[in-house]
Amino acid sequence: MFEKILFPTDFSEVSLHALRNCVPKFFELGAKKLYLVHIVDITATDIEALELMKIDEEQINNLADELRERGIEVESIVKLGIPSLEIAEIARERNVDLIISPSKGENILRQMFLGSTASNLVRATKKPVLLIRYEWDEEEEKIKCLHDCEKIFDKPLVALDFSPCSIRIMEAVKRFEELAKEGVLLHVVDYGKAEELEENIAKAKQNLERYAKIVKFPVEKEVLAGIASQGIIGLSIAKGATLIVMGKKGRSIIRDLLLGSTAERVIRDSKLPVLLVPCE
Repeated sequence: MFEKILFPTDFSEVSLHALRNCVPKFFELGAKKLYLVHIVDITATDIEALELMKIDEEQINNLADELRERGIEVESIVKLGIPSLEIAEIARERNVDLIISPSKGENILRQMFLGSTASNLVRATKKPVLLIRYEWDEEEEKIKCLHDCEKIFDKPLVALDFSPCSIRIMEAVKRFEELAKEGVLLHVVDYGKAEELEENIAKAKQNLERYAKIVKFPVEKEVLAGIASQGIIGLSIAKGATLIVMGKKGRSIIRDLLLGSTAERVIRDSKLPVLLVPCE
């Protein structure tokens, strides 16, 4: 299991809901220590920064005490800076195993143009990031988490492209393999000429057989042809997956914004939690 977890909070309703209702589940599953982080954004505050830090330190300490009462070891951290960069640096310094961040149901490209901390953090960090999906419940007029956090690792769908990043993805999966009941390994053939499709599918099936031996839980092996993001989301629904695991490749920000990467399309369109594993 991921033992050292970092959770950045901005004290928003979504963030506090995730902190109180979702994050503790990971400690029931075997996590050991929580780094609770708040960054006073120097680019967005009009209030005297030092005064704001005092207020935020009191609030984060109260939250930390609340979690300690539930038996969780917590280190609270408040810093001044650019949130995504500071969070990534703290994650590196503390050598955390996982960053958990709630993701609101909005267009991910719009979030990027607005400077979303979550999307910028995904770009900045070299640590795995688990995005938990939240949406607004129109009937009950409140936010709701779309997943049962206790069951997130029950049936992961693991997307592999057979690049060196695939080994990193499988290493991340092994961190929670004792919690998985079953899983799906998927490769989408979105390359090659039409006449090469049959051969590429056959090679992909052979590769998946090798990757299946890495984990202890039983897995289905699936090879699809077409657009990768659509294949990943479609199969995750068809197979009743509880989590999507995939790699995050470092690319040009402008290129990502204009074209959209597979990971960003999956984050935008999937209602499942997504575990993004850095490829660098």
